[in-house]
Amino acid sequence: MGQPSAEQVAQRAFDLGLLDVRQLQELWAALGTRTAPLNEFLQLAVRREFLTNYQVDRLVKGDRAGFFYGQYKVLFLVGSGTFARVFRAVHRNTGERVALKVLRNRFSENPAQYGQFIREGRLGMALRHPNIVPIYDVISQGNNHFCVMEFVEGWSLKDFVKIRKKLAPLQATRLMIGMAEGLNYAFEHGLTHRDLKMNNVLVSSSGQCKLVDFGLAAMDETLTEETMEDLPNTRTIDYAALERATGVRKDDTRSDIYFLGCIFYNMLTGQPPLSETRDRLQRLSKQRFLDVVPIQKVAPEVPHWVTTVVNEAMALDPSRRYQTPAAMIAKLKLAESQLSQIEGRGAAGAAASAGASEKQYSVMVVESNSKMQDILRDGLKKAGYRVLVTSDPTRALSRFRQDGTVADCVVFNAQEIGESALRSFNDLAEDKKTNFVRAVLLLDEKQKEWRSHAMTAEHRVVLPMPITMKQLRATVATLVEIKR
Repeated sequence: MGQPSAEQVAQRAFDLGLLDVRQLQELWAALGTRTAPLNEFLQLAVRREFLTNYQVDRLVKGDRAGFFYGQYKVLFLVGSGTFARVFRAVHRNTGERVALKVLRNRFSENPAQYGQFIREGRLGMALRHPNIVPIYDVISQGNNHFCVMEFVEGWSLKDFVKIRKKLAPLQATRLMIGMAEGLNYAFEHGLTHRDLKMNNVLVSSSGQCKLVDFGLAAMDETLTEETMEDLPNTRTIDYAALERATGVRKDDTRSDIYFLGCIFYNMLTGQPPLSETRDRLQRLSKQRFLDVVPIQKVAPEVPHWVTTVVNEAMALDPSRRYQTPAAMIAKLKLAESQLSQIEGRGAAGAAASAGASEKQYSVMVVESNSKMQDILRDGLKKAGYRVLVTSDPTRALSRFRQDGTVADCVVFNAQEIGESALRSFNDLAEDKKTNFVRAVLLLDEKQKEWRSHAMTAEHRVVLPMPITMKQLRATVATLVEIKR
């Protein structure tokens, strides 16, 4: 089946409620014809922010579902988990931007599973704290079950640490205080988390951390043994293993404290303390907890008043662990005070030589393949660049529109992302807010004909793949030296 025409896609978008009459008239008037090439129509629709790249890709494929949930229009996919997908969405009438956590289809027809999802979501609605992502509503319509939550502009803690490799003790401690305060607030309201992990902590663009998915781990407990075999990454396995090894009840807050300690360990060392495996039996083994390498051996440079907090939070004997989140917060604040004093003493000396230091340029990498993300990040960091990574070209474009200085250069790799990388590359050039941004578009052999559609300039170039890291670094170095 061939590619649809621009008019066919436009009609499809209108029928689905993604475009209205005024928007269509504006697009056709700007194009001057209804027989314009499909790519031109789509690029214009995205540039005018009538459609997103996520919507465009689904429209071209012929999808007719998944664009709306209740009164919310989906803008793009943010992430996927065992039980649900998370979308950024907007309310049709108010324009409010939110995150939608939508239960996957495989669980939506099982009353026990979607019922648990709804109950736990409604319990989470009672939590209102600066370090907890608020749930505004829980909606069940037919086979669609979803939570409406605050959309946090930023990163998951996992991505945040992955970009930076590991965090400085003071930064990690301050983030940990926020997490512990959110956990303590929930504890005081009778709720445990039971799914604490790096992906369930968000770091906003202002640097504030927020816990997400309070109570939703109870979904795990509706699974059968057979289903658990198919989903070996559920966090319930880790919690069950800890509880079995330590003899504590299911909702003991000290289990949350243990996994909070695991997050602290990961932030400080750049690696998880528990061996990662998909084997369910290995994850249930007590030996996995006994094999944790003490943080002072992995990162001996971390001050002892910080490692002491990690070790007490991760004590396998629950009686030696912090008994409440509040007790952990007190020790974290003492550690923060010590670290702040050290940093204050060092700041004066650093300020004296700061004027002589060279500017560190930053590069945003837009890449959907995790292995290629690591290759590009590592290769550019070795050349001294600060590297930001995202898999969504629409989000990259949005960040530059909000702040044109978010990075000195952006690299779009179209190999797996496809035409949306080309569209965003061109949208940067056509928007007055972003047309100064220095950009690189990487195209593979099958995409070479797109080169003629790319809007290039002295500061905007297209490179063929495969390419060596040396060639990419040389190109980026040339671009960042071009005066704006």
